[in-house]
Amino acid sequence: MKNIFLLLLLSVFFFRAQAQDFSKNLTAARTAYTAGNLGNSRFAMEQMLREIDAAIGKDILKLLPTKMDALTANTKDDNTTGSGSTGGMGLFVQRTYGTGAKTASIDVINNSPLINSLNTFLAIPFVGNSGDGKQKVVKVQGYKAVLYKNEDTETKKVNYDLQIPMQNTLVNLKMDDTKEADILRLADTIPLEKIAQLAK
Repeated sequence: MKNIFLLLLLSVFFFRAQAQDFSKNLTAARTAYTAGNLGNSRFAMEQMLREIDAAIGKDILKLLPTKMDALTANTKDDNTTGSGSTGGMGLFVQRTYGTGAKTASIDVINNSPLINSLNTFLAIPFVGNSGDGKQKVVKVQGYKAVLYKNEDTETKKVNYDLQIPMQNTLVNLKMDDTKEADILRLADTIPLEKIAQLAK
């Protein structure tokens, strides 16, 4: 009971500190703008956007599955960052599953230049499926996606990479040593629509 109370207390301080940082950056942005120092105002606003992206990322992590079949989420390794408006990317969220030879990961990337390229690729019907069976266009929860197959020539294990673009967000599911039917089935456990709504 004592540990739960301590954890709850630390969580409250963490979220209060984040809110104070946001308020501090908002005040700094207003002050710099009023003084005509647009560079400092922009910097403070970028800091606020990073904090917002990181908070959205934490909400997305709550939506992600805690298991992928027998693979348990490595929640202590969860990663969420926000880069604001710099670098052309905003939000990045990552959760990994399993340990050892059989692993999986889910990445959620917002405002990535890769999304436009992938959408263009998906819009050209005759380009999407490769003749060697290493890539194909599939549908996941109504979204067009690209499934990449990679077979290790030594171990003969097959790894898959599924890229699902949704508006301005990309969800990337990677699984080692799996089958096509399994990665597609597990992709259906990811709440794509809710993630798209949060990330937009």
